[in-house]
Amino acid sequence: MTCSPRTHPNSPLPQLDGVVILDKPSGPTSARCLAALKRLGQKKIGHAGTLDPMASGVLLVLLGNATKIAGHLLADGGKVYSGVFRLGQTTDTWDKEGNVLAEAPWEHVTPEQIRAAVSGWQGSSEQIVPPYSAAKHQGTPLYKLARKGQDAPQKVKRIEISHAEVLETALPYVRFRVACSSGTYIRSLAHSLGTRLGCGAVLTELIREYSHPFGLDDACGLEAVMQDPSLLERSVRPIAEALPHWPQVSVSAGEAARVRNGVAIPCRREGDKALLLEEGKALALAQRVETAAGPCWAVLRGLWN
Repeated sequence: MTCSPRTHPNSPLPQLDGVVILDKPSGPTSARCLAALKRLGQKKIGHAGTLDPMASGVLLVLLGNATKIAGHLLADGGKVYSGVFRLGQTTDTWDKEGNVLAEAPWEHVTPEQIRAAVSGWQGSSEQIVPPYSAAKHQGTPLYKLARKGQDAPQKVKRIEISHAEVLETALPYVRFRVACSSGTYIRSLAHSLGTRLGCGAVLTELIREYSHPFGLDDACGLEAVMQDPSLLERSVRPIAEALPHWPQVSVSAGEAARVRNGVAIPCRREGDKALLLEEGKALALAQRVETAAGPCWAVLRGLWN
C-alpha cells in the first residue's frame, strides 16, 4: 500500500489499512499491545483472536478497514500453538499465573501415558471454558466474576483438533504442539489432561506459531515497531492476503460505484462468496444471491471508507 510521507520521524503515522502480523511478547495483554500501536496514530484498530498475557506469538492486528474482516478471519482459520505444561499442580487459572489450589505426585506418570493423552486431544470434542477467561456471562467477562468470587454457569464449547504431539518430555515438564480450531483454550487442554492423569497439570508457556493465514516467520516484534514506527508501515499486508480462501472478483469502476450504493452486481463466476476488488484493492465481501435478473453478488461487508 502507499502512504503519504511524514514530515517528521516522530510525528504520528497516517491511519493504515491492512493486517500486521505482530509477535506479541509474553507479559502484556493483547489490549495493551493495541494501545501502544494506537499511540502511533492507529485509532481504528482491532485484532483477530486475543492471546492471554502469558502467551506470546502471532497476534493479527487489523488496521483501518481491515477491522471489518475480524469475524471472517476468526471463522475461517485454524491456529497452531506450541507450549509447555507442568504435571503435579492445579491452579485457579489453569496456568502458572494463578493461585495454586492443589499439588499431587506425578512420578507415577510415564512418557508413554503422556504421549497417549496428548494424542487423545485429536478430533472433535467439547471443551470447558476456563473460569478465568474473556468469555462472557450476561455481558460480564468470566475473569471479572471469578476475581470477585462470584459463580457463573460452566461454559462448554465445541472444538476441533487436527494434530497434537509431544515434542519433548523432561518430567514434570512436557513440551507439545497442537493445531486446532479458532477459539480453543490450550489451558483447558492442559487442565483436562492433568485431571485424566490424576495429578493435575498447568500451562507454563504458550506460543502461537500460526493464526490463519499467517505464521510467526511473517511477524514483527512490538518493541521493534515502537522503536521504529516506519516498520509498521512496511509490515502492513493488504486485506486480500488475509482472505486467501475467498475467491477474488475484479469489478469495473461502474460496478464498484453500484456496490458502494448497496446495489447487487451480476455474478460472472461460480461460488457462494467472493472478495470484490477494485483496481486490485479490496472493496467488499460479497455473497451470491438469486434475483429475477439472475445470480448476483450482494454486499456482505463493505471494505471502503
